[in-house]
Amino acid sequence: MKTEKRTLQQIQEQYEIEKELANRLRNAARNERKYLYRELYDEFFRRVPHHPQLTRKKDTKSQLVHVSEQMRFLKRFLNPETIFLEIGPGDCSLSLEVARRVRKIYAIDVSKEIIPDIITPENFELIISDGSSISVPENSINIGYSNQLMEHLHPDDAFDQLQNIYKALTPSGIYCCITPNRISGPHDISKYFDEVATGFHLKEYTVTELYNLFKSVGFSKINIYIGGKGIYIRFSLLIIIHIEKILSTIPVSLRKKITTTLPFKALLGICMVGQK
Repeated sequence: MKTEKRTLQQIQEQYEIEKELANRLRNAARNERKYLYRELYDEFFRRVPHHPQLTRKKDTKSQLVHVSEQMRFLKRFLNPETIFLEIGPGDCSLSLEVARRVRKIYAIDVSKEIIPDIITPENFELIISDGSSISVPENSINIGYSNQLMEHLHPDDAFDQLQNIYKALTPSGIYCCITPNRISGPHDISKYFDEVATGFHLKEYTVTELYNLFKSVGFSKINIYIGGKGIYIRFSLLIIIHIEKILSTIPVSLRKKITTTLPFKALLGICMVGQK
């Protein structure tokens, strides 16, 4: 718990609340989940006011670092005519920074509780979603982006959302998906208590699984980038897939020790870019 600034009691509280609400999502029918995402995330952030995503709003320095790291990677894809889509914008700090550099930005989320009361520029539009819908014009988005979002979706909704993102992209549009790797997980609050994700990470993916999901919705080119803190280079999918296969055969306790080392952190943090 070296990176945690909260008390053990606060961490335990979040774990119990998050697990309770996540199980409701896991076990809900498809039609129920359409309203449950919004309802449960709103409830979660009300019941866990010490959650880092809420407290980070007050930490200007931390916000600036987090945004600058993401911009370091994204700026290679941006130009003044870009139509940009961020799914899961959180406090919208990244979306607002991107808005300064592009023609139009859509920010899509399932909860208003985490979004601050802010004045937004004219080229910024916030959309509240049911978890899988992408309510923007088809063939309109040059760049779609999500960071720590895919793992929060029910697997069935993840497929539906990815299909809808694909439809929203222009013929040469791209979708960049950053998500934690199941091989080095769990990565939600359950990392302190369980061997697999039991909190709001309803499914954590491997590179292999996410690649297959991208292929299934029709992406013609799929690249993987490795690195961290905004510094990424394109890398071989095959090499990472082989590394995942080897690591998956290792006992969990040993695998956790290996995957926390710097080389494996860089290799296993998924940053996948699909082109329509």
